Amino acid sequence: MAVKIRLTRLGDKKSPFYRVVVTDSRSARDGKFIENLGTYDPLKDPFQLNLNKERVEYWLSVGATPTDTVRELFVKEGFLKAKPYVAPKPKQMPPAPKAKAEAPAETEGEAAAETTETASE
Repeated sequence: MAVKIRLTRLGDKKSPFYRVVVTDSRSARDGKFIENLGTYDPLKDPFQLNLNKERVEYWLSVGATPTDTVRELFVKEGFLKAKPYVAPKPKQMPPAPKAKAEAPAETEGEAAAETTETASE
């Protein structure tokens, strides 16, 4: 069973409020969870994050993986170290098609005129 630390949404429409929970990765976002670790209120300035630090450290030590958003919150709170930024590799374009060795055939009228000139000479 893969265990994740992630956010579950509470609050009304356009006023989000989250719980930080430990859950099985296969369960729904707002479904059942193993343990509630705290709350996160993004609308406060600065944001408000209340966590049970002992339990967060425990779950990290036994291998629970935080989601990207929770990881950023943990870095700001000092539970984890920030990962160094690695720029994405640029996409490789396929090679351009090779040009044909001969020039494209001329129009039919010009080609017929050339054959008549060579025949009359």
